[in-house]
Amino acid sequence: MGFQTLTGASDRGDRPWWLFAFVLIAVAIAAIVVFNDLYTQVFQTVAAGLGVTIFVTLAGFGLAMVLGLLIALLGMAQNNVMRQVARFYVEVIRGVPILVLLFYIAFVGAPGFVALYNVITAPLVAAGLGEPLVVRDISLMWRAIIALMIGYSAFIAEIFRAGFQSIDKGQVEAAMALGLNRYQRFRLVVFPQAIRVVFPPLSNDFVAMVKDSSLVSVLGVADITQMAKVYASGSFRFFETYSIVAYIYLLLTVGLSLILRRLERRMRGKYAAA
Repeated sequence: MGFQTLTGASDRGDRPWWLFAFVLIAVAIAAIVVFNDLYTQVFQTVAAGLGVTIFVTLAGFGLAMVLGLLIALLGMAQNNVMRQVARFYVEVIRGVPILVLLFYIAFVGAPGFVALYNVITAPLVAAGLGEPLVVRDISLMWRAIIALMIGYSAFIAEIFRAGFQSIDKGQVEAAMALGLNRYQRFRLVVFPQAIRVVFPPLSNDFVAMVKDSSLVSVLGVADITQMAKVYASGSFRFFETYSIVAYIYLLLTVGLSLILRRLERRMRGKYAAA
């Protein structure tokens, strides 16, 4: 029962054969990694970037959720100018590929920010109260995180907006009749119900960011993909190296999908019981 619920198979009464097959393949590859010295070396080298991949994903998605929520609220504001600004942001950012955004933030946005910062702080620097900022002070990893944050925030903003607008207006009007202010209506009425709607697509975006985090390797950030690229270019073991890379990403994404699906079901059951 618990296994079928975890995999989503119980909804249709069938067994999760795909998961059985995946587990068997994963165990077989793990055995190869353990008992084959070459694959052991490749795995140890590539896995050294796992911490960076996890940090980039968590930091990027966490910041994207905050920014996306702000953009969604801006897009639902009563002021038409604020709504148009939010719509402009969403449409422009969604139209730019993540890879292009990475390059733009890293090599255009960061130097531009440094130049603006130095102009603003020039009087303080002249007074001996600080030093001018240089581009290399902003690490490539944080440039990549900011790019992922901006890129995903536009999609997350649309998810939040759809979730908020799915709430029955009658409930909001009832909260107004009870004397709740705008913030209280959002915190006590709208958001708790909207989270059930937005959780599944947010989960999908989180898993997608795990995969898109591999793009940071183009900036030389030492994630899983970058470590594999360096190892393969030096050893010419491309098959072994990128097979291990695919294996690690599959473990991450499939594992996360199962965990998030389980959380979604618990959340659904909790609110259904309430």
